[in-house]
Amino acid sequence: MALGPGLLTFFPHGRHAMTEVRCFPARVIALSLLVLAGSGCGDRAHLPVSAGTGPAPILPEPRRSLVPTVKIAPAQGWADGEQPTPAPGLSVNAFATGLDHPRWLYVLPNGDVLVAETNAPPRKVIGIRARIARWVMKRAGAGVPSANRISLLRDADGDGVAELRSILLDGLDSPFGMALVEDVLYVANTDAVISVPYRTDQTRIDASATKLIDLPAGEPNRHWTKSLLASADGVRLYVGVGSNSNVGENGLDREQGRAAIWEIDRATGAHRIHASGLRNPVGMAWEPGSSQLWVVVNERDELGSDLVPDYMTSVQSGGFYGWPYGYFGAHVDARVKPQRPDLIARAIVPDYALGPHTASLGLTFAERNRLPAQFSDGLFVGQHGSWNRAPRSGYRVVFVRFEDGRPRGMPVTVLDGFVDGDGRARGRPVGVAVDRRGDLLVADDVGNTVWRVTGIRP
Repeated sequence: MALGPGLLTFFPHGRHAMTEVRCFPARVIALSLLVLAGSGCGDRAHLPVSAGTGPAPILPEPRRSLVPTVKIAPAQGWADGEQPTPAPGLSVNAFATGLDHPRWLYVLPNGDVLVAETNAPPRKVIGIRARIARWVMKRAGAGVPSANRISLLRDADGDGVAELRSILLDGLDSPFGMALVEDVLYVANTDAVISVPYRTDQTRIDASATKLIDLPAGEPNRHWTKSLLASADGVRLYVGVGSNSNVGENGLDREQGRAAIWEIDRATGAHRIHASGLRNPVGMAWEPGSSQLWVVVNERDELGSDLVPDYMTSVQSGGFYGWPYGYFGAHVDARVKPQRPDLIARAIVPDYALGPHTASLGLTFAERNRLPAQFSDGLFVGQHGSWNRAPRSGYRVVFVRFEDGRPRGMPVTVLDGFVDGDGRARGRPVGVAVDRRGDLLVADDVGNTVWRVTGIRP
């Protein structure tokens, strides 16, 4: 379907589409977007995903078009008996099913697994643009109300299936990151870090929460998730705060404190910006045996199906990583005005590209896992899946091998099959974690399941 000039101007909404409509009735625009979403109209990739992957990705010239690429895998869910496809030598089973949009995982010292059942907070729906945005989010599986709770899953008998499920905390505000320090559980809501007392083996917390610090959450709160990680000594907390736009198109005054990793003093709540220029820093992890922080970042959209690769990188204290003025070092984004050549000159090149538009979110090191030996040293990454690339990318869990403390080679697919043969999403992987027994857990927010991946044993 060809659209004439002036019909549609498109803006991203996190990893989902937002549109601004001019001059045409809502029914025409909705129909046009439906056709676009189903057909993958707009720019198509000239390069394979592998070209934009690895320590030295290929970064072609940007391509912008009147009709940006919208290729969504409509959410369908898993039919009875269906499950993702594991790599050879691995097996998968459902650790817990029937959850409500599970996105993030945290493993407690006693082996219990916490899962954030959560989604974006309510937003004002004013005008055609917002209505279409809501429709697109729903189509991609992200339109459900947030359950606003953290549930506890317990596999006491060790059979790989959680026989106990309990609501540990509820009444939260789009919770995401979690961290236990001593006897205090910290939760990153979309607008604040809060804490509650925790007792080992507790299955329900009724104590009132204490707010440690407010977090940026002003409208439209585009990247609403706030990841959370504690330092090894428990003195500091680190929070990933995504941008409020694609490339600052709503004004940089709305980006104060965003596109950054915050370092917070746990005792006082005082904070500083640990690293900036990170469009949407989500999963964070400490490299085993060192104090090096790693993060996975969603990069910008609407520069073509081959740009810009998401990435994972070691994080330098005080480092600047380019957003919004540029990407991967000196690559300038001409859409951003005014430019900042002084910042571009000191922008750090990320360590490892994860492919364009893969929506890489989950991140965990392979430490203490009991999968086969080829998965013993490196990082697992949950790739939620693209909307702004044709053909699609992501929708899988991958493993990136490390050698001498650096990522090497191409990613290896660990878990696949989230999109069926008709292009519909049966599931979408998000958070990943290694449990106390050494199995890999994967939160699937469209399939409403936590999957368990382990090695096939004699």
